Amino acid sequence: MVIAGAVGSVIEYFDFGVYGYVATILAVHFFAAGDPIAALLSTLATFAVAFVLRPVGALLFGHYGDRFGRKNALAATVILMAAASGLIGILPSYAAIGLGATVLLVLARCLQGLAAGGELGGAASFVAEQSPNHRRGLFTSTTQMGALGGSLIASLTVLILNLTLGAETMQDWGWRIPFLMAIPIGLFGLWIRSGLEESEEFEKARAAAAELKKKQQPIRTLFTRYPVKLLQVVALSVLLFSAYYIAYVYVNIHMQTALEFSADFAYLSTTLTLLVSVILMPYFGYLSDKIGRKPVFVVASIAGIVLAVPAFMLFEFGGPVAVISHIILGLVDSALMGVALSTYAEMFPTPVRYTGIAFGFSVGAALAGGTSPYIATWLVDATGNLLAPAFFLMGTGVITLIAAFMLKETRGIELQDVA
Repeated sequence: MVIAGAVGSVIEYFDFGVYGYVATILAVHFFAAGDPIAALLSTLATFAVAFVLRPVGALLFGHYGDRFGRKNALAATVILMAAASGLIGILPSYAAIGLGATVLLVLARCLQGLAAGGELGGAASFVAEQSPNHRRGLFTSTTQMGALGGSLIASLTVLILNLTLGAETMQDWGWRIPFLMAIPIGLFGLWIRSGLEESEEFEKARAAAAELKKKQQPIRTLFTRYPVKLLQVVALSVLLFSAYYIAYVYVNIHMQTALEFSADFAYLSTTLTLLVSVILMPYFGYLSDKIGRKPVFVVASIAGIVLAVPAFMLFEFGGPVAVISHIILGLVDSALMGVALSTYAEMFPTPVRYTGIAFGFSVGAALAGGTSPYIATWLVDATGNLLAPAFFLMGTGVITLIAAFMLKETRGIELQDVA
């Protein structure tokens, strides 16, 4: 159950992570030569495109998953994500076919966005519905571990390729290797998920609907009966996503461009941050089972607001100080990710759970996830203030903190009692 839930997140965030970690290389290969900052911003804008499509994917896969089952929907997201990532690995460059290369890159990112939109909501619903009430936080946190695990594998892969191939070979063709790796990983994920059985909670809900001869309409039901909960999920997700893409993607770029640290140092710092965050994430899920979802959300949000500026100030010192600051920033997101999915699963009833988690989470991702590296890079370039990304992080933290204070505690409830 844990592996099946996490494997899709591994693939999704491996692919998204690789794109962010080789963004400076993609800027050279897929956009017109000239201003390097403009090319990098174009690359990051293409990174953000996938997040615009995530809510669409959430509705498509969520509707299918809530009506016909989690299993097939989850298999489809893995196939689509792996195919789109493999496509990036074989794309011709701008130098070869001009603007067509840029268009194809954007198309591949759109397909990734559709798949990502349907992935996490389905995995979270599946794992939550199979978990015991008193351990739901712990078990659902493993799905998010897959997300950080995917980014960790991506960071390690790029780091190893940089060290073994060298900067010139990596710039030439080595960057294609991690994208092509998504294909065998995707096939493994498909094999794992093909053996799944539907959750008992879903089967009960489907049987009840059939007995009443009631056609399920998850999208309509979600927007008419649960708009407030949907907005809560969006608000609770914005700091999670801004912290994720600032800590695990943008800081890598920031260290190389704004602070002029070596690529090897930036990748090493990111890898260590991801490693610590992955290891501690189940603890935050376990902690939410013990003290509640709300306290973890509130404390993590306050930490994100308070620590953002000091962390970016300490980055400038370089060396161990910068790495430790990076790790502390990453732990804010680790805590949020550890508690988020169990909280969201306990907010929606089974007939709309997949769609509700997927859509709310994806809107949060579109607003504060994919845009974060772009906004942070633009803010530094426009203002010359290296602390500017921290203020963006603080802004999203305030939104999540307000939503956390308004959150109803749901630790340990029976999912069938959710109305």
